Amino acid sequence: QVHLVESGGGLVQPGGSLRLSCVTSASIFSILAMAWYRQAPGKQRELVATISSGGTTNYADFVKGRFTISRDNAKNTMYLQMNSLKPEDTAVYYCNPPPGDPTWAVFGSWGQGTQVTVSS
Repeated sequence: QVHLVESGGGLVQPGGSLRLSCVTSASIFSILAMAWYRQAPGKQRELVATISSGGTTNYADFVKGRFTISRDNAKNTMYLQMNSLKPEDTAVYYCNPPPGDPTWAVFGSWGQGTQVTVSS
C-alpha cells in the first residue's frame, strides 16, 4: 500500500524543539516534491514548508528561520526540524505533495498526522 506515516510529535514548552519524520512506502519518493502541512484546532489546514525532489525549499513566513525541511531519499523520509517553538505552532502536522501538484495522485489522501503541542 502506498501511504505516508508522520511521527515525532509531542508536548514541548515554548522555545523547545522537535523533529518530525514522514516516511513512505512509495518507491518513487525520491522524484516527488513534498510538503509539510499543519492544522490547528478550529482552523483550516495550512502549508508549512515545501521541498523539491532536488532539495529546494520554501517556507511559510510564520516558520521561516525556525523550521527546516529536509529529506533523505535513501530512506524515503522527509523531516521537519522545528526550533523555537511557539504555542501557535500547536497543530496536527501532515505530509503530502505541495498544493496543486499533480503528484497528489500518488497518495490522494491525508494520513493520521502527528500531534505537536507547545504549551507551558
